[in-house]
Amino acid sequence: MSLKIAIQGIESSFHDMAVQKLFPNENVQLVECTSFEKVTESISNFEADYGVLAIENTIAGSILPNYNLIDSCNFEIIDEVFLNIQMYIMALASETIHDIKEIYSHPVALLQCKDYLRKFPPEFKIIEGKDTASEAKKIKNNNLKGVAAIAGKQVAEKYGLKILDSKIQNHKDNQTRFVLIGKPEQVNANYVDKATLKFDLDHRVGSLSNILQLFSRFDINLTKIQSLPVIGKPWQYAFFIDVLFEDYNKFEQALNELKLSGTDIKTVGVYKHNKENAPSQLNALVLNGK
Repeated sequence: MSLKIAIQGIESSFHDMAVQKLFPNENVQLVECTSFEKVTESISNFEADYGVLAIENTIAGSILPNYNLIDSCNFEIIDEVFLNIQMYIMALASETIHDIKEIYSHPVALLQCKDYLRKFPPEFKIIEGKDTASEAKKIKNNNLKGVAAIAGKQVAEKYGLKILDSKIQNHKDNQTRFVLIGKPEQVNANYVDKATLKFDLDHRVGSLSNILQLFSRFDINLTKIQSLPVIGKPWQYAFFIDVLFEDYNKFEQALNELKLSGTDIKTVGVYKHNKENAPSQLNALVLNGK
């Protein structure tokens, strides 16, 4: 029985590459979605077992709407993977870079290449599309001349497009972190060492500092903090944080102390820090895995 994984985009997209990295030895059926919202809908409607979402990029930063999607749907992060992203401009085989009048790609991909795109004249059209691979496929299927797409090299190879320029992202070391999300499952405490948490704070002096000091007391390392506005509450913010720990019991003790102190805290995911980009150990991470 195949594992159904929902992604934003189509086959050969960066999300597809992330799935392949996570599940190189599994029988995976992609559920291709036109938006990140459709990914979460597919999981909610039981059309997919899990989903893979890009969550942050070393150039473009955090993809904030995806934090809200995971949180509002009450999904959890189960695993993660990091991809080295190299961007290429591609078009029909008959085209040169001087023939191109329009470039299409996903908004995040365009943001990663903004320094390169500034070189084009003002009348040049840069247009946000659905995703990197879909825009490239459209050029091939519709024989679009004067039009290029920005995508990964694997997309040009799959759809028979010509690469007009290579590695055009702002910085050569460009990485995107993807997370595997799904409905809450019971965590295997013997395997995990990372967590994503969400909490809301009032405006008391030192409220954030107290939380950070508590993590330090329990040997928990804060690796990321991200604030998002609370919808419907102007000028109030929720915080999403990533932490690393060596002792799961200490991590639980810290959470219990925060809850007892009245902190509104939610676990968005407890999983294995995948710094080695190893294949997903989904069944090891959860006790009731498929």
